[in-house]
Amino acid sequence: MKNIALKNSLLLLIFVSTIFLSCKKDRGFIQTKPVDSFLPMQVGNLWYANKENYTEIQDSTLINGKLFYKFFSLIGGDGISISYLRIDEQGKLIASDPKYPDLRVIRADFNAKIGDVFFTIGSGTDTDQQVTVTEKTDSEMRFSFDSIYHPNLKGHPFLVSYIKGQGFSGTWTKLRINGVQIK
Repeated sequence: MKNIALKNSLLLLIFVSTIFLSCKKDRGFIQTKPVDSFLPMQVGNLWYANKENYTEIQDSTLINGKLFYKFFSLIGGDGISISYLRIDEQGKLIASDPKYPDLRVIRADFNAKIGDVFFTIGSGTDTDQQVTVTEKTDSEMRFSFDSIYHPNLKGHPFLVSYIKGQGFSGTWTKLRINGVQIK
C-alpha cells in the first residue's frame, strides 16, 4: 500500500513539475528581430539615466476602447510625470488620460515629412502647441514644439527626438526595450 501511495505521489510530482516547466517563460530569450518603432511600447520598457531620472512603461489600460501604455517618469528625484500613450493606425503618438477619456493630444506623427506642421490639440488655446517635423531619417525623428498661442512661451520652441528601436533619445545608463537589456 505504501508503494502505491509513494508511486502516486511521485507521478503527481512529475505531472505538476511538467506543467510548471511548460508554462514557465524562457527568460534567456534574446530578441533577434529589430524593433521597428520610433517609440517601442511594451510594459517593462525602461529609459534609465540614474535613480532620480528615468521613464518606465508600468502598465497598460483601455481608454475609449483603445490600448494605451502608462509611462511613469521620475524627474530630479521628486518630480513625477504619468502619461498614457499609444501609436494610432496613422502612426500618430497620442496621449490621453483615463480621468479625461475624451482628451486627445498628438505628441508626434511618425508618418509626417520634414517641414510638416500639426497642432497638439488643435484648440487654438494657450495649451495648444504647434509642432514641426525638423528632422527625419530612417533611424531618427525630431519635432519642434512651439506654444504659439501662449504670450510668454511663444517663440521659445523645444525639441523632442525619437530614435527607431529605442524611443526617447538620451544618455541612458540602462535601456530595456521589449524585454531586451540594451545597456
